[in-house]
Amino acid sequence: MDTSSTFGASKPVVGMVHLPPLPGAPRYDPEGGRGRLHEVARRDAERLAAGGVDAVMVENFGDAPFFPDDVPKHVVAELTALARTVRDAAGLPTGVNVLRNDGAAAVAAAAAAGGDFVRVNVHVGARVADQGILEGKAHETARLRERIDAAGVRILADVDVKHSAPLADESYEAESLAESTERGLADAVVVSGTRTGRATALSDVERAVERRDESNLRVPVFVGSGVTAGTVDDLLSVADGVIVGTALKEGGETTNPVSVGRVEELVAAAERVR
Repeated sequence: MDTSSTFGASKPVVGMVHLPPLPGAPRYDPEGGRGRLHEVARRDAERLAAGGVDAVMVENFGDAPFFPDDVPKHVVAELTALARTVRDAAGLPTGVNVLRNDGAAAVAAAAAAGGDFVRVNVHVGARVADQGILEGKAHETARLRERIDAAGVRILADVDVKHSAPLADESYEAESLAESTERGLADAVVVSGTRTGRATALSDVERAVERRDESNLRVPVFVGSGVTAGTVDDLLSVADGVIVGTALKEGGETTNPVSVGRVEELVAAAERVR
């Protein structure tokens, strides 16, 4: 995958829109209703665009505890509507991540909302998380993408996703990048830290890039957590893109509104290596 064709930039900075709890989630606040959800999504999307990110991605961050791999239909409907709001507000390439691991829902929502990419936390293999054992369903996601005329929706697949542990031994993890792309047909891979906002070690990114090059794969490597204005230049000197959420929020708190100033600072730092 050529990042420029999907994200409109080489080494793109993807900004996160973390949604509040959606209707049906335990912590959903009915005050303001759906209108309030769209206001929050629109506000953060506009601020990310104003700060200079290259793309945006929306996810149901507030829906914990998450469904493992098959979110209800009403969640897909809400995310589709909100993804369209984000896309229209930002005017940028838009992605969808359906937590915890519903790749099919993400593809469907992105396609219907006019989105461009999705993130799938466990695309191949299996991981142990607080939702139990998460199993990759690349066989379903890839076929759905073709069936619903969504071939242009790119799949970004985590290779060692945060908030989880490998079910297989270390030898499998060494091959997971190749498995994701060669057999799972992912268009890009994502390397992240252990938790939301937790730094991704530069050595882990370097190792992923080395594995990619050793396998002669033409697939971008993204950094998926813990990117800050102080680390983005080092990370982008190795990686092909970054996905940033917490560092772009007021006070560096994940659930706070996006800060235009923080976005501008991080994008300026990224420009030094682009």
